[in-house]
Amino acid sequence: MSEPERAAGFEILDRQDFSDATYSLVIRHPRMAKAARPGQFVIVMLHGAGERIPLTIADFNRQAGTITLVIQAVGKTTKEMQQTCRAGSFLHALVGPMGMPSALTGRRKVVCVGGGLGVAPIFPQARGFKENGAYVIGIVGFRTKKLIFWQEKFQACCDELILCTDDGSAGIKGFVSDGIKLAIDRHRDIDEVIAIGPPVMMRACAETTRPRAIKTVVSLNPIMVDGTGMCGGCRVKVGGAVKFACVDGPDFDGHQVDFHDLVMRLGRYAVQEKAAVQRWSENCRMKEPDFSLDVFETPDPFEQVLGG
Repeated sequence: MSEPERAAGFEILDRQDFSDATYSLVIRHPRMAKAARPGQFVIVMLHGAGERIPLTIADFNRQAGTITLVIQAVGKTTKEMQQTCRAGSFLHALVGPMGMPSALTGRRKVVCVGGGLGVAPIFPQARGFKENGAYVIGIVGFRTKKLIFWQEKFQACCDELILCTDDGSAGIKGFVSDGIKLAIDRHRDIDEVIAIGPPVMMRACAETTRPRAIKTVVSLNPIMVDGTGMCGGCRVKVGGAVKFACVDGPDFDGHQVDFHDLVMRLGRYAVQEKAAVQRWSENCRMKEPDFSLDVFETPDPFEQVLGG
């Protein structure tokens, strides 16, 4: 990349809005696209005075030299990105790929589970397993039919796709864990389940597979600052030992993860996050909807959604 391009930042080539809160950004970064592997993440800064936020790589295209991020506008920075990130604009900083890539080889039959925003980052795993010769069962969950995205992409790389929605408007009505039960009933030779989504959802997936002793991998999303293991913010407990999600993960054995500790840590800065949204909304000069705290309150990590 030339010096002028570095000075400008990293160009956003395309944007899609999947709902009022969820959107994707396609970013030009040939070197990162070449290096990226399923399961890895990046750290993004919108501008020089912005915070560093970790985002999982939802897709990458080595030929086009792009990576794709799917983002949910729930906090100050992701709301600001929702307003300002358009095709032709630039991100100030983009660091990665970070984290340990997912293990994709040696599996004959796998189940890839994504709930809510976790649908996006499970896609590279599903595609990667398929490219490595596995039989792939995809299970994706949404609140309702109108929030579904990337169904065609999953159908292209999955041998079976089970769609779950809260209201039954598409696929089956129920939890993604119900989808796992359905897959287990159909297939007695599943080698591994990998699940990405809210902590409550991942815990439910792990508890569904535990009685059958099916290996279950979850991708953890604790609070993270530097992404190098130095700050210690992303500490998680796995099998009674302390791990750092940024360098030891983000993939861990779902049957060994202390989900209670994870949820407690995720909620530790809820008050500060709420205050940051309030300050930004009061100072923002751009025309925007009513940014009340009720609208932008950090989602409750205990919330259990059927589809997700």
